[in-house]
Amino acid sequence: MPEPSDFVTHLGLEPLPVEGGRWAQSWRAESGSAIYYLLVAPERSAPHRLDRVEVWVHHAGAPAAMLLLHPDGSVERPVLGTDVAAGERPQVVVPAGTWQATVTRGAWSLLGTVVVPPYTDDCVEFAPAAELALRYPEAAADLRKFQEPR
Repeated sequence: MPEPSDFVTHLGLEPLPVEGGRWAQSWRAESGSAIYYLLVAPERSAPHRLDRVEVWVHHAGAPAAMLLLHPDGSVERPVLGTDVAAGERPQVVVPAGTWQATVTRGAWSLLGTVVVPPYTDDCVEFAPAAELALRYPEAAADLRKFQEPR
C-alpha cells in the first residue's frame, strides 16, 4: 500500500502555500492543464474559486469531502471517492465561479484536477471562510473547519 511520501517522491509533489496540500503539474496544453494534488490530514484545500471549469478526480487513499458554494446561493457537499454505492463519486465537476474547499476524510487523499482552459495564477481567488459563512449561512458549520490554521 503506498504512503503519502511515495507520491511526494515519485510524482515530485511540492507544497502549495496558499491553498494547502502538495501538488505537481502532470499535463499542460493550450486546451487545459492537470495536476496531482495530495492532502494529508490535517491539510485542506482553502476556500477558493476559479473563473473556469475544474474537474476533480479521486486517485487513491481516503475519500475527500468537498464543499461547493454556487453563485446562486446553493450549496453542495459531494464526496470524492470510489464507493459509488455510498454516494461517493470518482469525479466532481466544479463550475466556473463556484467557491470550493476540500478535506480528506482519512489520513490522506491523492486527488487530481483538470482545468479548462489551463490554470493561470490570475484565474483563482481566495476568501476567508468566515466571510463565506456570512454569504452562505447554510454552510457556516462546514466552513468552520477551514478557519483553523493549517
